Formats: sequence, structure tokens, C-alpha cells
Amino acid sequence: MQFVQAPQDPWHRAGGEDGPQAHPLPVAHSLLTLEQWHAVRDTWPAGLPTGVILENTVDVESLAADLPRLSLVALQFPKWIDGRAYSQARVLRARLRYAGEVRATGDVLVDMLPLLHRTGFSAVQLRADQKEASARRALAIVTDHYQGDVVQTRPLFSRIAA
Repeated sequence: MQFVQAPQDPWHRAGGEDGPQAHPLPVAHSLLTLEQWHAVRDTWPAGLPTGVILENTVDVESLAADLPRLSLVALQFPKWIDGRAYSQARVLRARLRYAGEVRATGDVLVDMLPLLHRTGFSAVQLRADQKEASARRALAIVTDHYQGDVVQTRPLFSRIAA
């Protein structure tokens, strides 16, 4: 799991003084809203590292055709109790076979790290009051789960030698 610190993050939102630009210029490591991406995807240069920010109400399967062009999909947790982004990540990894970075953003707490990892997130931007050291410890507490997940697809009973 990669921990993203805002000052060192190469990804930047394409915005202006009054909010997101309707038609941002193509720049490497641009992080676009879904609306911005839809406005520019037909003219956006192929191979340019590009990311999309998805609200947790969006059906990620609607982005399936665009996934090969995207290096990053940032999924939002507007509140820590709203877990729809877990399902989005699982669909991206398990059903759509997305291999790029899946990043958790928003109200992300240390307690969420094990499930973030199991559902397919590869990077996380913790809420400002959360500590990376605590998050790393949370990832190390339980590493062998009974149920299958995105990381280990087979359940424990099928992994145990007879």
C-alpha cells in the first residue's frame, strides 16, 4: 500500500480560480473529474499519465472503455461510514481487471486500511489527523483472511493442504 502525502504527490487537479476547468489542457499527471474527462477524452493525447476522480455514486463500469488510458482512479470516501468506494474498487480490480493505481481519498481513517487493501486499493491519502505509522501497523495485524478477496481470491479452506 502506498501512502500519498500531498506535498510530494505528482498528481494535480486541473482547476482554475473558480473551480475545475471545463476543458483542461493536456498535462502529465492531471487528475480530472469525470465531467472534465468526458469533455476532453476524445482529444486527450494517448500515453499521457492521466487520472480520474470518481464520486462514490458513479457506476465504475461506465468507465470500462476508458480504463486502458487511465493511470489512476481516485475513489472518494466523503464520510468514513460511507463504504461505496470499497465496492467500486472491487469492481475495478476483480471484474474490470484494472491494473493502474486505485487511490482512496477523503475521510480515510487508519481503521479502514485492511479492508482498503482487501478490496483492491493500492494507494491511500489519509485524513490529516491520521498517522501513517498507525496505518502500517493496521495492515500488519491480520494478513491471512478466511474469505477470498482481491488480493487472495481463494478462501482459506481451499488454500490449506489436505
